[in-house]
Amino acid sequence: MNAKAESWLSPRERLARGLAYSVVGPVYVTRGVVGLGVDAAQASARGLRRRYREGRLAHDVAAAQETIGHELAAAQEVVTNLPQALRDARAARRRRSKRPLLIAGAAAAVLAGGAVTFSVVRRSTRQRPQEPSPRPPSVDIQPRP
Repeated sequence: MNAKAESWLSPRERLARGLAYSVVGPVYVTRGVVGLGVDAAQASARGLRRRYREGRLAHDVAAAQETIGHELAAAQEVVTNLPQALRDARAARRRRSKRPLLIAGAAAAVLAGGAVTFSVVRRSTRQRPQEPSPRPPSVDIQPRP
């Protein structure tokens, strides 16, 4: 039997084969028992890791629940203070009602001044109708029949 065939055997199969054979039995039995011990150690390590992760997950879930509770309390406080905040905002808006009108009036005056300036500049740069040239035209003006 070659090494490749031995590497495919599980520890349980090695133990069974070792008990079956009499000549190489002690070697197989020893390898089987060691392999079962290693498998058991790996399984218990996996179980411990899983339990640790689950415990950590439970801790994370508890922390998230606590955070959500704080957020909900803060949101509830904001909702209870909302009517007062709306009243304050309405009162502040009433006090500042003259300011937007003043700004709108100034903007309208600036626009009107700009329009007047534009029309004056446009009229001054407009070409005046040219006087007829004293020279005769180079092309016949009358169409031929």
